[in-house]
Amino acid sequence: MLSKPFGIYVHIPFCARRCDYCSFAIWTDRGHLQQSFVEAVVLDVHRSVGLGMRSADTVFFGGGTPSLLPGELLVRILDALPMVEGAEVSVECNPDDVSPELFATYAEHGVTRISLGVQSLVPEILVSLGRSHNVQNVQNGVAWARAAGLSVNTDIIYGGSGETIANWLTTVEGVLALAPDHISAYALTVEPGTPLARDADRHPDDDDQADKYLLADAKLIAAGYENYEISNWSKPGQSCRHNQLYWEQANYRGFGCAAHSHENGRRWWNLRTPDRYIAAVQANESTEASFELLDAEARRIEGLQLALRTRMGIPAGSYSDRDLVEFVGGDLLEFCERPDGNRYVRLTVSGRMMANALSLAIVGA
Repeated sequence: MLSKPFGIYVHIPFCARRCDYCSFAIWTDRGHLQQSFVEAVVLDVHRSVGLGMRSADTVFFGGGTPSLLPGELLVRILDALPMVEGAEVSVECNPDDVSPELFATYAEHGVTRISLGVQSLVPEILVSLGRSHNVQNVQNGVAWARAAGLSVNTDIIYGGSGETIANWLTTVEGVLALAPDHISAYALTVEPGTPLARDADRHPDDDDQADKYLLADAKLIAAGYENYEISNWSKPGQSCRHNQLYWEQANYRGFGCAAHSHENGRRWWNLRTPDRYIAAVQANESTEASFELLDAEARRIEGLQLALRTRMGIPAGSYSDRDLVEFVGGDLLEFCERPDGNRYVRLTVSGRMMANALSLAIVGA
């Protein structure tokens, strides 16, 4: 039996500014730590390899803003990572930071894919989201990535303050005109402790977001993209293998401050600040902040909840038709048959907008 793929996630915690909606472990005042942070990650990787860490099928540099690191620093980490031949290597990029030279450096050292933080193609909506880039930077970024031979994902967000349906249509159609290989469209969420959370007048409206999701899905499907997970569409054969690894409960190792790891039901996360992470690595101490263990039943339930988010869905045999018929009749679920003949149930486009509630109702907590 083939083992599940193994992934590596590298968290780069540096940003030029913090977006109003962001609650991630990022810092705008620690740029002076970039060199020592990269050295710590490389040393952490070497130690993990020495302890038997397997080679990665997928690698993802997230943040923060990985593209804020000088290219030669990011690829120092990449060159230290053990990878199988043909590994997928993704780097999140801010349109303000990219250049033909940066992407050429990435490609030369094995990056295969970039994820460009577009968010919107309407200037006033970018301002409302706290973003500093402009539409020209996005267009340049896609063109330069293609010239370097990199696959392109564009991240977009719907539900920002003041965003009309016409604004959202401008973003969706503008991204489609760029013809990226993959498109991620996320509903703006209100995270505790953020400036957005403190400003109720800017909170997104659920009905508005539902309308925008339906619009995006219809446009993307008509353009030949496939929805393979609630918030992700790709051209055939271009889905993000690293994301799929998470939804399949595969194992992965996280490097850098606040990065999460998973191994066979044990999840742990690193020290949150770059200063503490660097100090722990330099002192040859554990970088682990805390952990949790999932028993077999908890893993089974979580596995079904994650699978329900995807196009492949969950085995229909997990539940009786009687248990599911209410949701099928309500156009929230549909039965499908895989090529192997097995019968599965998955979310319809209407069901995707109620995924969390349906997951609890069908799978349980």
